[in-house]
Amino acid sequence: MARIKLELPQQIIASFRIPVRITDINYGNHLGNDSLVGIIHEARMQFLQNYGFTEMNVMNTSLIMNELVVTFKNEAFYKEFLEVDIFVGEIARVGFELYYSLSAVRQQKPILIALAKTGLVCFNYSEKKVESIPEELKSILLIKK
Repeated sequence: MARIKLELPQQIIASFRIPVRITDINYGNHLGNDSLVGIIHEARMQFLQNYGFTEMNVMNTSLIMNELVVTFKNEAFYKEFLEVDIFVGEIARVGFELYYSLSAVRQQKPILIALAKTGLVCFNYSEKKVESIPEELKSILLIKK
């Protein structure tokens, strides 16, 4: 079976510590895949909030996810804190990529839990069509590259 390989861009643009809650644990007694997607969503929201944005309002446009890739490396457990590092990938006219590295610390050593990538597109919900990336958002993403 061919495996997806995510290669992270070089520069971290933001880092957040997010706890693994009891509601994130599945029947295998570890972080569930659906909850991991929620954790990267939380990290993305915190990144946007640093600039006064939300996914529904980034300089009068919204962001909609058009792509999600996750590769799991290790289990994460209740009460651990995940260090979520965010990176910027390709930037196009109407969208951009964010990459995520999620790690936990055990016995003073970082353990890679998962890598992820989301494709985000600027979207006008009223008109139901894609829009160009606002210049302010583009400059934030480019400064960090």
